[in-house]
Amino acid sequence: MADTKEIQVQEAEKQELAESEAERTRARRVFVPRVDIYETDDAVNVIADMPGVSADTLDITLEQGVLTINGYVEEEKPADHTLTYAEYRVGDYTRRFSLSNQIAQDEIDATVKDGVLRLHLPKVKPTTKKISVSVG
Repeated sequence: MADTKEIQVQEAEKQELAESEAERTRARRVFVPRVDIYETDDAVNVIADMPGVSADTLDITLEQGVLTINGYVEEEKPADHTLTYAEYRVGDYTRRFSLSNQIAQDEIDATVKDGVLRLHLPKVKPTTKKISVSVG
């Protein structure tokens, strides 16, 4: 008889950035977006869930080997309505990644659609060089 294991599914809560981790210029909540990272022989692909973020409200910078993602979300409040109850918290997003020297930093590509950011980080192509040896 095979063992039966019970699988518990927990609701994924948004992880809010702690106050002490960053100085903020906006008085808003800041969340750490959840990401999936896939690696192939040629590249590393990062997929980040950032609901409410568009290309216009996304800021991605690369400085001294640190890739920083900032997404800004404006809360939509329907006119003539009063919020009675909310389960979804709105806020901005921020996440940082340290890149190795194996990433071709000049070739990084980013796309966003329906609140999903996709980063394509190509790897540096290895170079092979024949070194000649002389006698003497």
